[in-house]
Amino acid sequence: MTQISNAPTLAAQDWIPTDLVSDLPLTIAGRTFRSRLMTGTGKYRSIEQMQACIAASDCEIVTVAVRRVQTQAPGHEGLAEAIDWSKIWMLPNTAGCQTADEAIRVARLGREMAKLLGQEDNNFVKLEVIPDLKYLLPDPIETLRAAEQLVKEGFAVLPYINADPLLAKHLEEAGCATVMPLGSPIGSGQGLKNAANIQIIVENAKVPVVVDAGIGTPSEATQAMELGASAVLINTAIAQAQNPAAMARAMALGTAAGRLGYLAGRIPVKGLASASSPLTGLVTSS
Repeated sequence: MTQISNAPTLAAQDWIPTDLVSDLPLTIAGRTFRSRLMTGTGKYRSIEQMQACIAASDCEIVTVAVRRVQTQAPGHEGLAEAIDWSKIWMLPNTAGCQTADEAIRVARLGREMAKLLGQEDNNFVKLEVIPDLKYLLPDPIETLRAAEQLVKEGFAVLPYINADPLLAKHLEEAGCATVMPLGSPIGSGQGLKNAANIQIIVENAKVPVVVDAGIGTPSEATQAMELGASAVLINTAIAQAQNPAAMARAMALGTAAGRLGYLAGRIPVKGLASASSPLTGLVTSS
């Protein structure tokens, strides 16, 4: 298992005056979380590597593909038992579903799986409806249809969507607990190709906005948080890094730095230079 020693920490409460920057915890469907980084369980080279990354990331929410766990797909053997679910909140996802009906059935299975693993009150589901096998882009119509039904059944729905501000608003109005716009295609590492639309979603949403998919570096996690996102979900960039545990720690720090930068308030962008030092009282040659 990879060890990360002497890793820097970001304990903002230790050195930032409380009257300068205050922050509320991430709250989703009435449940609060300290960490704003969510991680996944796919694409790791081993279960041990996944465990090391979860620990290094300090995350509190981990998404699990219900179908892959149930079928013991390669890389998912024993996965459910490999995580301490008394400390980590499970986010079952409907990966592999191509229609609303499929996603609804898998969401119900995910809720039962969470209960079997000790999370009796876990109604969370990451809703993914992806018929496009080339670009893995979510189907907006089927996603909305599935979300409406799952909300009626008492689920806290976290829908994965294109960065479409109007769809995000429709899902919020349908009762979704969050919206999760993609930064760029899943696993692509292209970063935030949809930053302008994500900004619009953030400005108009009354539920947490979680940027999901496409983030490849800690600086991109920072950028997402600086836009005002409530959290980020990162899997491939961690699992496929040369040193996954080190990358998991870096993503945690990048996420925290971006959140702090957003709260601190950036300077306005100007068209001209503005001197850092005053121009009065300069020493002259006369």
